[in-house]
Amino acid sequence: MARGDTWDAVDALNPSVLQWRGTYWNFYSGFDGKTWHTGASISADGMTWVNRRKILSPDSATWEGAYIAANGSAIVHNDSVLYWYQAGSGVPAIGLARSLDGLAWQRELRAVLDPGPRGSWDERGVADPYVIEAGEWFYLYYTGLDRAQRQRFGVARSRDGAAWQKSLDNPILDIGGHEDWDEGGLGEPAIWSSHGSYWMLYTGRAWDEKRRIGLAKSKDGIHWEKLSRRPFAGASAWDSAVICDPSVEVSPDGKSVRVWFGGGDVAKPDERINGQIGYATLDVH
Repeated sequence: MARGDTWDAVDALNPSVLQWRGTYWNFYSGFDGKTWHTGASISADGMTWVNRRKILSPDSATWEGAYIAANGSAIVHNDSVLYWYQAGSGVPAIGLARSLDGLAWQRELRAVLDPGPRGSWDERGVADPYVIEAGEWFYLYYTGLDRAQRQRFGVARSRDGAAWQKSLDNPILDIGGHEDWDEGGLGEPAIWSSHGSYWMLYTGRAWDEKRRIGLAKSKDGIHWEKLSRRPFAGASAWDSAVICDPSVEVSPDGKSVRVWFGGGDVAKPDERINGQIGYATLDVH
């Protein structure tokens, strides 16, 4: 998916792809040079996307501020779509919106996951939500930012998607060591389960702001082992500096994963990277 010509003209990133009512939907982030919005597009096969439109913009009269209502995670629950997204001016938090048709949305009046208390590992912001269901619980994986500007991962659980309890084991995945490919911070986790394990694709930042995607594995969804000594990097000119923002769909046998991701050719940490959306497949054994 290339950039558009209005509200997503500068960057199109952060895909969240799902199947719903026989159609693929992509809830993605678009940047117009000033503000991040959430858009929606549909596809018959997950490859060719049509009917893109803006569906959420930040509401400056609320907790969201005026900068971002995007960078989210969508799932289908009881034949409606739940979408968790990042918003807030200065210190980001995570909100929730619900839709019966994918186009008209009702938002919670306040953030559903806030930064932690002073001195905590996520006191300076929570962002990059990715939500899965397991039994009667929703699990929300997210990026937390501390006062040293370290970006690490945590997890919270909820029965309704709105009231969350953070894990006492947070943070559950740390940045890499000196000169590692992810020493500059972690972001945008994507989680799925297959063959008795949990798997995670995630974005890692180097100090030169180049971003790549790594793989981690867990038996319980809490304690993770990084598997990628050689992370996935962009293979084309358009994603030569950055690949990020994975969204996954697992095959019925659990052996193959379809991956939608963001990419760009400018090594910057947040925006104006000429962001576009790409596609790949991953075999997991």
